Amino acid sequence: MGLRRVEQIMGTAISLEIAGTVPDDEAARLADEVYAWMRLVDDTFSTYKENSEVSRLHAGQLTASGAGEDLRHVLAVCADLWAETDGYFDVYATGRLDPSGYVKGWAVQVASDRLMAAGATDHSLNAGGDVRVHGHAPTGGPWRIGVRHPWDPAAVCFVLAGSDLGIATSGTYERGQHVIDPRGGGAASGLRSVTVTGPDLGRADAFATAAVAMGAAGLDWLATLPDGYESAVVTDDGRFFRSEGLPEHAG
Repeated sequence: MGLRRVEQIMGTAISLEIAGTVPDDEAARLADEVYAWMRLVDDTFSTYKENSEVSRLHAGQLTASGAGEDLRHVLAVCADLWAETDGYFDVYATGRLDPSGYVKGWAVQVASDRLMAAGATDHSLNAGGDVRVHGHAPTGGPWRIGVRHPWDPAAVCFVLAGSDLGIATSGTYERGQHVIDPRGGGAASGLRSVTVTGPDLGRADAFATAAVAMGAAGLDWLATLPDGYESAVVTDDGRFFRSEGLPEHAG
């Protein structure tokens, strides 16, 4: 038994694997629900779709109070994250409303929580590097997740392992220097790749984005993350740093 499926949503490959004892027909139904949710999130939060709630809010065609529950929730959390990151996680850093640095991780976290509630306790969901794993892999051991090497797309930089873990990676290697330093106003530099692990993938996603925006100062800031969150960094000049509790695979 088990299910593996990949679909293209949000401009990236979203892969789902459900292991364990979930019957095939139930696994297929749950997968349909996961991908329907991810498409709904894309339709709501995309900055590329003119009719998304985010685009309509930015254009003044929608008020925050008139937005749907999901958008109101995301805006409230992002406001808290702005304060928590000393303003470096800023959904207006690009000059327009763009909560993407939180939304993808949050959406994956919600989908994973729903799979858990439905009894699919052994699963892995990966949306373009935002990963949530729970339970056991088909091998019976923990899930193993390779984090892409920031200079070689065919290689991994390191491998993480866990049975209840969110993993978010932000960097400049795939889409160029797209993360903006909200204080300087220009493209952030100094950190080529930041990976944050922790119990809540949305927050991990935002923390990784904020650290990239900080540049070199992000190294010290990552050491102050809340309990349960760990980090790994590759700098622009090729140095590697990791926190002591990073759940690396030892094999």
